Amino acid sequence: MIQKTGQSYWHWHNAHQDKKFTVGMPLYRLAFLVITILASSMARCDFMLDIIGGSDNATPIAVVPFGGPSLDDNPGNIINNDLHNSGEFNTIDRSAFPAQPSSSAGVFFHDWQHVGSDYLVVGNTTLNSTLGLYATHYELLSISGQQRIMGETLTYSANQWRDAAHQIADHIYQKITGIRGAFATRILYIDKTWNAVHGMHYRLMVADSDGHHAQAIVDSAQPLMSPSWSPDAQKVAYVSFESGHSVIYVQDIYDRKRWKIADFPGINSAPSWSPNGKSLAVTLSRSGNAEIYLINLVDMSQTQLTDDPSINTEACWYPDGKKLAFTSDRSGHPQIYQLDIATHQVMRLTYDGNYNARCAISPDGKKLAVVHREHGQIFQIAVQDLASGSMAVITQSELVDSPSFAPNGTMLVYSTRSNNQDMLALVSPDGNIKVLLPEQGGEMSEPSWSPFLH
Repeated sequence: MIQKTGQSYWHWHNAHQDKKFTVGMPLYRLAFLVITILASSMARCDFMLDIIGGSDNATPIAVVPFGGPSLDDNPGNIINNDLHNSGEFNTIDRSAFPAQPSSSAGVFFHDWQHVGSDYLVVGNTTLNSTLGLYATHYELLSISGQQRIMGETLTYSANQWRDAAHQIADHIYQKITGIRGAFATRILYIDKTWNAVHGMHYRLMVADSDGHHAQAIVDSAQPLMSPSWSPDAQKVAYVSFESGHSVIYVQDIYDRKRWKIADFPGINSAPSWSPNGKSLAVTLSRSGNAEIYLINLVDMSQTQLTDDPSINTEACWYPDGKKLAFTSDRSGHPQIYQLDIATHQVMRLTYDGNYNARCAISPDGKKLAVVHREHGQIFQIAVQDLASGSMAVITQSELVDSPSFAPNGTMLVYSTRSNNQDMLALVSPDGNIKVLLPEQGGEMSEPSWSPFLH
């Protein structure tokens, strides 16, 4: 049981070891514990999102495979997949292409007017063997306008070709939609693998936004959970049980140096970076109850932000850094509340359903994503408009978890279950676009989408 659980179970499991929680525990608190265990352990139900959905107004675009030296994958393929998976573009089947030019000089627009595409992307990669650098030149063409509307050259080292392809997709996406692309970003997640000799093994992974190029940055025989990006995308915070109990660490992504942030008696969990990167909101039970604290990363001082006999956990920040949202069962069931950091004033945000937890605030501060459950129904991802309070369920799978917004707010990543495997999936805030990320061999959970890298 413990080997298959997620962050929330550890919150409540450890909290309820304290006599304050286990002796005379109210029935609603017990129900909250049971519900949280079920949600976070990702009950083994099939998830039928193996087909990418898209917008009815998706823009047709043709991406020709790029010319040049052979790489592990053609940059044109990565660009094509990025644009397609955004749901904003309908990428044209290459069997309909009249030719495969690598530059605008080889494009004859009248040949392309019958493929049903508004735009055409062509490109070519060259290798400077003396410097050991690659250069990819690409061009974006308007088929209807019969003109070149953008073109540039990116130079990079041999191990950066995938990054370059994502950047090109970002530039094309922004040129056409007016919204900054987020393909050249990263996703953190926990990977769990079972070995008959050593048992369960845990790794904190960082991967491209499309799920590829995954690399382990932490490796442990004990549970890892709650990964959270710093605002500059240089560091991560996470929880490790390597010492036999929960401890919060901050670790540099690149040199792997790490610092112990919270190792108090009881719960040390759910770290969340402030937008200015100077502090972490965390869950601690050092006072005997699970409360939200602010840890100053300069002097390591702690400020208690909540003071309520209920369970208070899973803080997420508003973009202005002045408010937090968090999960509490003070109403009898887990719901999301807003906390003003300066005044400590608390206001309830969610009322739909009997369960709302694991919050994420959109980059523009206008939307709240949660793990949601209606009475008698299954767990889903829901998004609430913070101005109107209206909430909409945007997934159709069972017992999903851990929503996290892309830095441009156009998509969320979350964990789910597909083909008897814990996987990561993407969904748009309106639920119209759905993408299942590639399986990487282990059980993938608790994703966190990075800020912009550049």
